[in-house]
Amino acid sequence: MARRRKKTLPITPVRAEIESLSHEGRGVAHLEGKAVFIDNALPGEEVMFIYTSQRKAFDQGRAVEIIKPSVDRVEPACPHFGVCGGCSLQHMSAEAQLAHKQSTLIDQFLHIGKLKVENILPPITAEQWGYRRKARLGVRFVVKKDKLLVGFRERSSGFLTDMSSCAVLHESVGQHIEDLQALVRSLDAYQSIAQIEVAVGDELTTLVFRNLIELAEGDQEKLIAFAKQFNVQVWLQPGNSSTAYPLWPKDSRLYYAMPEYNIELDFLPTDFTQVNYGINHQMVARAIELLELKPEHNVLDLFCGIGNFSLPLARKARKVVGIEGSEALVARAKENAERNGIMNVDYLAADLTTYVPSADEPSADEPIDRLLLDPSRSGAWEVVERMKKLKPQRIVYVSCNIATLARDAGELVAHQGYKLVSAGIMDMFPHTAHVESIAVFERVK
Repeated sequence: MARRRKKTLPITPVRAEIESLSHEGRGVAHLEGKAVFIDNALPGEEVMFIYTSQRKAFDQGRAVEIIKPSVDRVEPACPHFGVCGGCSLQHMSAEAQLAHKQSTLIDQFLHIGKLKVENILPPITAEQWGYRRKARLGVRFVVKKDKLLVGFRERSSGFLTDMSSCAVLHESVGQHIEDLQALVRSLDAYQSIAQIEVAVGDELTTLVFRNLIELAEGDQEKLIAFAKQFNVQVWLQPGNSSTAYPLWPKDSRLYYAMPEYNIELDFLPTDFTQVNYGINHQMVARAIELLELKPEHNVLDLFCGIGNFSLPLARKARKVVGIEGSEALVARAKENAERNGIMNVDYLAADLTTYVPSADEPSADEPIDRLLLDPSRSGAWEVVERMKKLKPQRIVYVSCNIATLARDAGELVAHQGYKLVSAGIMDMFPHTAHVESIAVFERVK
């Protein structure tokens, strides 16, 4: 069978009027009845764009000239914007970004969940730059450039961005991309470092180097010298995340504090933690407020992680039970509870896609008054389907994917006996199209 030739794209720029913004943050235009999704274009603009792909159902492109700019257009702060895939909305004002994300929330609830958001919560916002405390940076030596690259992937490409800095990464890393490039290039095993995982706590930045081969003593000494020079901790990870270990210093503590609850949470650099601490503090406070907690309440925290919600909740409630699929995270949560002297919280490792409360589990004989959900992007469908077994009076659902939140919200309202009280956005990832959201539900039957 003959191979199908890849269609040659037009090279001449094409004029388009941008009608709206897609959920992914791309301008939407229609040419001869066909939708075109255009990077670096905002609603109301007139642009010249070049095609980056053409498909049967829709085309994609990138604006190369802005003929008529939107009032919402601003100058991107990062010189790598437009090439780097880490951000997609730096050309859009902060106010317009929030409005777009809120509009996305309302639209997804309506079209997926068949629900109208009557009460919209005020957006939660924090710092716009240097906010990102968790990241995975790719590492690759490019022979044609004779250069070692460290950074995020290019937009719509598997290649790494040739970048010198990052405006959204915490400054302890974002302002030292070139130093990391020089460090890895100096290693004998420079072609065997696959990625660098970044984890920033309140007092320590940790860099986890994914080494595909065992590093010689000389390479390890160079990593230690870098750690001393830039006051960071270096880990090595020869296999999966469970193989990661500290190279230097070996006994440093990685944690973040919640002084408003007199809590400090220790974590490993490979653990899941929230990316944006400024948003996280406000998010936990809002969740507690929306749950309308009373001292006599029993709370169930599903997808509890290291205790980010459950430990603050335990300061306000009678009893909290946290359940998480990862045994390693449950172990960390238990350690955090003990370290903070919190005795009214129990933790359990369980597969939440099949979990059903039973008599031999903690607090199963006590009614659940409040439920907090904070699932991964796939949502909490299996839990939501069994909500009639739990019957909490009030549910707060924190989501990193509006589509699955809207889907689950529709099930809660249509079949599980709840009403949607309110919902809103949290700007966890400024300058990206990613939308973090929170919604509260109340049982009506």
